[in-house]
Amino acid sequence: FAYEKDLQNFLAKNLQAIEPSLKLFEDEGIRGIEFPVGGRFIDILAIDGNDDWVVIELKVSKGYDRVVGQLLRYMAWIKKHHAEPGQKVRGVIVARDISEDLLLACSELPGIQLFEYHLSVSLNKVSG
Repeated sequence: FAYEKDLQNFLAKNLQAIEPSLKLFEDEGIRGIEFPVGGRFIDILAIDGNDDWVVIELKVSKGYDRVVGQLLRYMAWIKKHHAEPGQKVRGVIVARDISEDLLLACSELPGIQLFEYHLSVSLNKVSG
């Protein structure tokens, strides 16, 4: 993906690529794309099959460890302002490449999952 917005649009329509039960958050016309959190925006906010929150942060290039602070801030905001008692909040980082620093940082954070995306194109000859 050349732009984060392209990745965001694709994943918002294909959240099952991350997890089969994920659904984009929607409530009274508010959607979980560029979801506002205290002057900033969550790339994608979803709800899982257990009715728990999933905050998804996207990076079209390499994911570095500094994204962890951003994701934790968003997760805490959702927990404080939207989660019901007992409702969990977890995070997902999707990047083209996950850096060793990010992998190491997240190894101590069980509530965060990492995904690398890969694109492929195939051509089929059309007879005419």
